[in-house]
Amino acid sequence: MATITFIGLGNMGGPMASNLVKAGHEVTVFDLSKDAVAALVAEGAKTASTAHEAAKGAECVITMLPAGKHVEAVYLGDDGLLANLPAGTLVIDSSTIAPETARGVADKAEANNILFLDAPVSGGVGGAKAGTLSFICGGDEGTFSKAKPILESMGKNIFLAGGHGAGQVAKICNNMLLAILMAGTSEALALGVKNGLDPAVLSEVMKQSSGGNWALNVYNPWPGVMEAAPASRGYEGGFLVDLMNKDLGLAFDNAVKNHAAIPMGSLARNLFELHAGQGNGTLDFSSIQRLYKPE
Repeated sequence: MATITFIGLGNMGGPMASNLVKAGHEVTVFDLSKDAVAALVAEGAKTASTAHEAAKGAECVITMLPAGKHVEAVYLGDDGLLANLPAGTLVIDSSTIAPETARGVADKAEANNILFLDAPVSGGVGGAKAGTLSFICGGDEGTFSKAKPILESMGKNIFLAGGHGAGQVAKICNNMLLAILMAGTSEALALGVKNGLDPAVLSEVMKQSSGGNWALNVYNPWPGVMEAAPASRGYEGGFLVDLMNKDLGLAFDNAVKNHAAIPMGSLARNLFELHAGQGNGTLDFSSIQRLYKPE
């Protein structure tokens, strides 16, 4: 078992840290939310008053933070963790950030003889709680091999996508596709209901036909069709519209830099930005259904 510091106990980070504790690792946590920290301490984690204090003596530091600026604030600069961690420390960042930001942190880590892996996740809050996340990693094979046993305490599918930043590229491609599929699924359901179809029956038809996809099969956006889906609890919890917009922004910026055409991704981004602008930013992203079925 490893001595691990976990920084960032939000909707995803909290359950991830919890699974590390349950797996028997010695976990020290840090977050600005006292309630989030208290919940992990109640499960057996230790805590510290600062990120630096939390990282003392850690074999591995894991971060799960909202955006690239937060990752840079934690790791970079004279006061950042990378300038103060012992050589050989394993650092895993599971935040979803721009690939170039991940590469910048990786370069600084390498200069300090610290092992760095960008390892964004897929699977949502449900996957974080169940310990079935997919980790999409970027880094060298040696660091990946060292990190994999730790990641397996939190996830089911562990991928090495390529070098530093590759995990972030794969993640934003995945989430762009997810946004496209969710918008398309919502549109199809709304059209069927407009024509008098039962949304549950139509969903089953499409699931068993060529229109089946994750958004339809696992995360149905129509209220009442799938009991466990956020749509059936007022779109509360889950993966927020604001976070989807962040990821779509990362995909758009990357496409511009690489001269890649993403017409469907751009349209999905416009739809989700419109949806957020109508006051839905803190709802689950499947609430895009409301654009087609206003309540």
